[in-house]
Amino acid sequence: MSDSIQQTIAEMRQDYRAGTLRRRDLAASPIEQFAIWFDQAVKSEIREPNAMTLCTLGEDGIPNARTVLMKDFGQEGVTFYTNYESRKGREIAHHPEASVLFFWKELERQVHVRGRVSKTSQADSEAYYFSRPYDARIGAWASQQSQEIPDRDWLSNRAADFEAKYPDDGSPNCVPLPEFWGGYHLEPVTVEFWQGQPGRKHDRFVYSLTSDDWNISRLSP
Repeated sequence: MSDSIQQTIAEMRQDYRAGTLRRRDLAASPIEQFAIWFDQAVKSEIREPNAMTLCTLGEDGIPNARTVLMKDFGQEGVTFYTNYESRKGREIAHHPEASVLFFWKELERQVHVRGRVSKTSQADSEAYYFSRPYDARIGAWASQQSQEIPDRDWLSNRAADFEAKYPDDGSPNCVPLPEFWGGYHLEPVTVEFWQGQPGRKHDRFVYSLTSDDWNISRLSP
């Protein structure tokens, strides 16, 4: 990397002034607080406000991160769907703890959720799967997620094979739910809310789950 590019990177910085976060602003539970912030992100017309970075522990002990889409949230936590035989699926099976990070740069906000992961019910997986477009349901069958493949044509041909096997007749269940595909809940044990502030004096509050309630602490930036 050239010295000029390195210098440019070193000089990149942004002063955050979009808002503040005070203890009096916080809801009693992190789910309530997340609902408030997520609603504001949606109304701000941020593109894919449900996009989140999912971090899992690799089978080699090195963390892995990737962007996935949250498809629901509630008292049970954050819900997402994937191929259970994918790298993330194998890692969750081996180490069922993970974290997700939402970054809404337009609002100068982050939400970091850490917790335990479990599979959704079959009924929940079916309800979401059958709500997906036809191409996405075919894609779930065609993709051997995280496995090495020879080229793009291999994937296109495999998708065509499943399109022939499961033609689109307009019904949701014309493409069945694969046994290897479904959802996960990330049930939080900590949830951190971060609001950018000028001079890097950011507001950070973390909800920590206790035996019967949530404890709220302010963290130094």
